[in-house]
Amino acid sequence: MLRISESFHASDLGRQRQGNEDSYFVRAPLFVVADGMGGAQAGEVASEMAVESFDRGLPDGEPAAGLVKVIEDANRRIHDRSRAEAQRAGMGTTVTAAYVGEQEVTIAHVGDSRAYLLRDGDLIRLTHDHSLVGELVARGKLTEEQAETHPQRSVITRALGPEPDVQVDVQAYQARAGDVFMVCSDGLTSMVPEARVKPILEGAGSLEQAGRELIAAANDAGGRDNITVILFRLEDVEGGEETAAVARDEPARTSDEGGRTATMAVARPRAQLIEEAPPRTAPLPKAGRRRRRRLPGALIAVIAVLLVVGGGLWAASRAVYFIGADERTGAVTIYQGLPYELPFGIDLYDPYYTSGVRLAQVPERRRTTFTDHKLRPKDDAENLVTELERGRIQ
Repeated sequence: MLRISESFHASDLGRQRQGNEDSYFVRAPLFVVADGMGGAQAGEVASEMAVESFDRGLPDGEPAAGLVKVIEDANRRIHDRSRAEAQRAGMGTTVTAAYVGEQEVTIAHVGDSRAYLLRDGDLIRLTHDHSLVGELVARGKLTEEQAETHPQRSVITRALGPEPDVQVDVQAYQARAGDVFMVCSDGLTSMVPEARVKPILEGAGSLEQAGRELIAAANDAGGRDNITVILFRLEDVEGGEETAAVARDEPARTSDEGGRTATMAVARPRAQLIEEAPPRTAPLPKAGRRRRRRLPGALIAVIAVLLVVGGGLWAASRAVYFIGADERTGAVTIYQGLPYELPFGIDLYDPYYTSGVRLAQVPERRRTTFTDHKLRPKDDAENLVTELERGRIQ
């Protein structure tokens, strides 16, 4: 029978976010990470709702079916709340859960948070990213290396919340003593390549040391997103009360400060590794966000005529891009089209790519670069936002 011999869990704000939208749940034999989306007032709520769904453990029956049931129920609650509360509209979250059975570890997964297995010197990814670039990699259109720097790598194709129903990927893996499993948010994997994760896990003297080094590495690379890491190592035992407690999914003694006990009680969401959060920037004044320019009446008439005659203006607008900040979330966003609005709610632009950086996190003296609505080629706009996400805009 397998049990947890050592574990570590922590969540860090990162270098560029003002709030932590990651949540996690740790109660052996169950380990869960959720990464919220939709802004601090929504993503944080969605990820909390996801992990809190596991508080009662799994229903009776096979772990795979139980994990799917809990996640589907969480999806419905998140979806219903996002429709009922205007301030939560559009919220969602990823979720990746690992359940340790007597001989197997079952992984259930939605989104781009990941699960890994370190065994005999090999680091094996156990989940497939439900993201735009993940799909392109699966189809052979992109390599893993290209995916790591793709400007649309944060576009999620499957998550809890957006739809009333969700498809959950679930798989059971035969486990053995010495296996190390990692469940993490993309705040780690988007900043630290797998080729660097493996030597950190192998070279550390403990899982606590490995976990802290991984989080430090993500921050050193720019810390663009919140970073959550759960690690646990397995061992074989010959029965006993402690093993039985793990198998029955009963809360056992609370972990010590290093997070290294055979079993653990619940770890509440969003525990911070940092001793002091970076100072919060005051809310943006309305003028600081994406400004919607009103056109003079004469110009409106000219544009209307052009649209009626040939629609050429609209076609031309598809070839240009500009950068602004989303009015609702403040996230720096690339727009396709012209930065104008016509009467009757007709926009000459569409969101093309939403970054993981809010305008308030951009150095003040550089903010006008992201609010001047200068028309740019697509490559120019993508390169500028990529530099911002990598922390190179100072």
